[in-house]
This record gives sequence, structure tokens and C-alpha cells, in this order.
Amino acid sequence: MPERLPAPYLVLERSVDEYGYVAVDANYYWVPGTGRGHLKVLRYENHLQIYQAGQLASEYALAPDGVRHQQIDPPDKPASPDHPRHRPQPSHEEEKRLRALDPTVHTYVDFLLATPGHLRHQTLRRLWALSQRMSPELFVRAVARAHRYRIRDLKTLEQIAQLYLQETPNPLPWPAIDEAFRERPAYQQGSLTDTPNLSEYDD
Repeated sequence: MPERLPAPYLVLERSVDEYGYVAVDANYYWVPGTGRGHLKVLRYENHLQIYQAGQLASEYALAPDGVRHQQIDPPDKPASPDHPRHRPQPSHEEEKRLRALDPTVHTYVDFLLATPGHLRHQTLRRLWALSQRMSPELFVRAVARAHRYRIRDLKTLEQIAQLYLQETPNPLPWPAIDEAFRERPAYQQGSLTDTPNLSEYDD
């Protein structure tokens, strides 16, 4: 038996973004090398360790409580000019509105957010923007089909909606008309006006 047990930690499945960072607790920690893709982060009480292919790639002290959306680099690494100036803003409002559209959309949002490698804020903002470019009925119908076939690509979802639009549309129902409109004073007054003289328009 070891003399002392290792400190408790939480295993996090993460992906390296296009800038070489991994997100933990709303902050961004730089990962050495040029590799991208999935990795594991061990989050301890006061620090974290980043593992790639089973090897320790880097280790950081956790950002202080209350610090969010910060890029954290090793002390010996100069700031890169390729760093984005602004990280994506939170997408809580887009997520809230999407979930309120329909239970089908609510379930699809869960499906997308459970997919490893998806950029949460970007995906939610794009999905919300897509919902605003079509009718609610068409959007829900396209989302239901995308979820059925486990389609995550939003461009494909948009193509599904376009295919539905190309189908023969159902005829629109005639609006309900109150047949008593002829009894209204405004109708009767208008029906008694003189017939306009249109002879000046004759050839």
C-alpha cells in the first residue's frame, strides 16, 4: 500500500481549440505542441494537469475564484500574436430561447451539447440564428429529422429545411369570415355609395 493516497481529482474530457487552448471552469489553458483533438484534464482542488495520449503535457495552478474567460499561459511562454482578442461571449440566452421553442428542439440541444468537440457557444448561436431564418414549424420539423438521424452538422440541418420547402406545400386554409358582415352599419353605408364613373379610362 502507498504511504499516502493521491489527492482527489475530477477527470474532464476536453478538446483543444483552434488556438491551442483547453477550457476549464470558463478559463482557457494553453496546451503545448501543435496537436489538436481530445485529451484528459485532471482537475485537483488547486491545480490541474493536462494529459495527451496518456502523457502529462502541462500543469497549471487553477485561476482564482471569480476569474473567468482568461487565457492562461506558462510563465516561460511569451504571448502569441495568434491569440484571439475576445473569447466567445456566453450563449445562455440563445440556449434558453431555443429550449423554449419546442420539446423537440430542447432534446436536440441536449444532443448537440453532449457531443465531444462541439464549441458550445458557437453552436448555440448558429442554431438560434438558423431558427430565425425560417418558420417555427419548418425549424422544428428539420430539427426532428436531424435528431432522428443523429445529424450534428448545422449546414446539413439547413439543407434538410430547404428540402422540406421544395415539397408541395399544403394549401393554406381560407380565413374564417363572419357572414354577418353585411349587417354591419359600415358595410351597409359603403354598399350604398355611388358607382364610380370609369368612362374617362375608356379608350
